[in-house]
Amino acid sequence: MARFIFITGGVVSSLGKGLAGAALASLLQARGFKVRLRKLDPYINVDPGTMNPYEHGECYVTDDGAETDLDLGHYERFTGVPSKQTDNVTTGRIYQTVIRKERRGDYLGGTVQVIPHITNAIKEFATANLEDEDFVLVEIGGTVGDIEGLPFLEAIRQLGYELGNNAVFIHLTLLPYIAAAKELKTKPTQHSVKELRSIGIQPDILLCRSEQPIPQGQRRKIGLFCNVPEEAVIQALDVRTIYEVPLSYHKEGFDEQVLKAFGIMDAPTPDLSKWENIVDRVLHPEGEVNIAVVGKYIELQDAYKSLTEALIHGGIANRVQVNINWVESERFEDADASPAAVLGDAHAILVPGGFGERGAEGKIKAVQYAREQKIPYFGICFGMQMAVIEGCRNLAGMPNAGTSEFGHYDPNVVGLMTEWTRGNKTEVRTKDSDLGGTMRLGSYPCDLTPGSKVNEIYGVSHIDERHRHRFEVNIAYKDVLEKAGYKFSGLSPQGDLPEIVEIADHPWFIGVQFHPELKSKPFAPHPLFESFITAAVKQSRLV
Repeated sequence: MARFIFITGGVVSSLGKGLAGAALASLLQARGFKVRLRKLDPYINVDPGTMNPYEHGECYVTDDGAETDLDLGHYERFTGVPSKQTDNVTTGRIYQTVIRKERRGDYLGGTVQVIPHITNAIKEFATANLEDEDFVLVEIGGTVGDIEGLPFLEAIRQLGYELGNNAVFIHLTLLPYIAAAKELKTKPTQHSVKELRSIGIQPDILLCRSEQPIPQGQRRKIGLFCNVPEEAVIQALDVRTIYEVPLSYHKEGFDEQVLKAFGIMDAPTPDLSKWENIVDRVLHPEGEVNIAVVGKYIELQDAYKSLTEALIHGGIANRVQVNINWVESERFEDADASPAAVLGDAHAILVPGGFGERGAEGKIKAVQYAREQKIPYFGICFGMQMAVIEGCRNLAGMPNAGTSEFGHYDPNVVGLMTEWTRGNKTEVRTKDSDLGGTMRLGSYPCDLTPGSKVNEIYGVSHIDERHRHRFEVNIAYKDVLEKAGYKFSGLSPQGDLPEIVEIADHPWFIGVQFHPELKSKPFAPHPLFESFITAAVKQSRLV
């Protein structure tokens, strides 16, 4: 039977529960255990698919097409275990499920209540669709004390009782440092644990975020007031790179205390050489490159979390430091604005995904600059579409080309997808469809053109990549664009959906309709990001 580890957070938000769970899971993996990670999100949205990136950060997409919380990206990057639709649930989805059952009459006319109906649905989600995992780590979003999180805390309280010795509770808190007093304060942690215990949950382990080392006396005090063994009060100090977290946690005995809480005393010693190598490459680079990311959500960099990490992974593969210059695309939209002043010191330029008209013309200018100045260019999703529009306007004699996402252009070389194939099923959408969950989502196959740049990079002729888009480049313009110098080097198996474009007469110019950043990992950098950073290194030697 799988053992469950429930991770809650207190004092303040953004302490890093997702990263803590991912790092702990990687340590358990390093000891030979099989793990799965899950996230319970208390917000009422059914999923983050329709949420503004400024509100929630990145929407992470799984192979099976789920739009999920960005923490699932941490889970995959640290463990390599592909997340599934069943690994993230929200209050909205839980209530949606229960209300549908009520409408069907599944409750036989009974009164539907938070307890037991909502809590039972949460418990069913947390324990369903498991295989032979040794440990299931379940993160509860939000902070203890939030009203919307109460049903989830009640559900895991019940699960803890039902699972008995097969459940452990970890509470992540903050120990603020008062500079004037030169002292770490334990009172917020005491109050947070008190709040948790009032719900009926006694944490087995406290993971305490701190900017300063926690004196032994303070740990003893926390343990005494929170009813936790002193050795189970684990300090979580800031580290130089997030990929150092597993090493730091192991040094503090975190994984050992978790195993001890389960009564496991004979676990194999973890093999951490993988993480030691990654950290060494991050902290001791042999050079550096400047990458300009021309986007529209740059004020909140969590909106591009997987992208940031994938670029770092490309740096790890090339043993270079990647300096990311976040550029607001709107700054190029004035008629007299020149990208050269901002992008002149960039060794490579990347235009990521996005939605909406704001900043689009600025992205097109960035594409043009990269193409004309022979600077390595990587366009992802919307960035590929803008590259195609730029090519149509400036190379193929279609100065009014555009996308139907913003209105009617002459011609619309990018248009709304209305029908596509997923496996043996035809998916159909219209412009009036709901926004949530209606895009081309999840992993789809792509055939690469033999001898193309991407064929060389991947080393195979068939790939599967994750998608999240509603608009698609129109295949009808393939011939005219290829005559102008573009090459459609990746197509869907049916040959009707352009997946990849490239320019052969360019150091490195590739646009992809999918999101390769979602599959990149520090110990297995995505081939496109590895190659992109290699091109940036070559460019750095030319300037």
